[in-house]
Amino acid sequence: MDNDVMQRFRLNGKRVLVTGASSGLGQHFARLLAAQGAQVALAARRTDKLQGTVDDINAAGGQARACALDVTDSASVRACFDDLADWGVPDVVINNAGVTVTRPLLEQTEADFDQVLDTNLKGCWLVATEAARRMVVAGKGGSVVNVASILGERVAGGVAPYAISKAGVIQATKAMALELARHRIRVNALLPGYVVTDLNRDFLASEAGDKLRSRIPSRRFGELTDLDGPLLLLASDAGAAMSGATVAVDGAHLVSSL
Repeated sequence: MDNDVMQRFRLNGKRVLVTGASSGLGQHFARLLAAQGAQVALAARRTDKLQGTVDDINAAGGQARACALDVTDSASVRACFDDLADWGVPDVVINNAGVTVTRPLLEQTEADFDQVLDTNLKGCWLVATEAARRMVVAGKGGSVVNVASILGERVAGGVAPYAISKAGVIQATKAMALELARHRIRVNALLPGYVVTDLNRDFLASEAGDKLRSRIPSRRFGELTDLDGPLLLLASDAGAAMSGATVAVDGAHLVSSL
């Protein structure tokens, strides 16, 4: 590929905030973005869970720091951005924080629903809108990548609040993209399929996981590295004309036969 094209995927000098960065996708994204030249702020409710990754990135020659953030609390969101003021307003926000409660619909409680919706949907909204306000005041554009899920477009049993929240994230992405385009702020959604992480590795390797795998047209689960190219496309100047897009990374799972 032409070197000029490859350079557009780089994030040299860009400031990036990654929420939910203590493990899984968020931790992987933080390492990836730092390796592409970004200054990366890793955010989670407990900064002690971030420090090991921050230290690894800095030891490798990158630039990283930790930021305490509860995405469900608007005061905490504002405080995190204030804490990053010496770096300046982020150029890129990766809205990755998310939770789920797995149990049958009729056993889900109001507390379950509130926990999942507040984190996955309200949290996405609070972080993205606070970032956008600050980008506008600073007179700069930027990129927001909301991490949704293929369950925002299809459903599965036992995770109703999660699927509902991720459908909301997809629609929120489109609404944000429409209103923020005039400010040169792009908003897109990444829709991972089933990706192997430390949290789900045992399940995906089980008999039930094998049954799930058989329903994926590619007959494979995703790896974290499968998300690298799509994330960089949405975060970097390589995707400068993309806004309001939903990018599924799922081995054709979304288009499988019903």
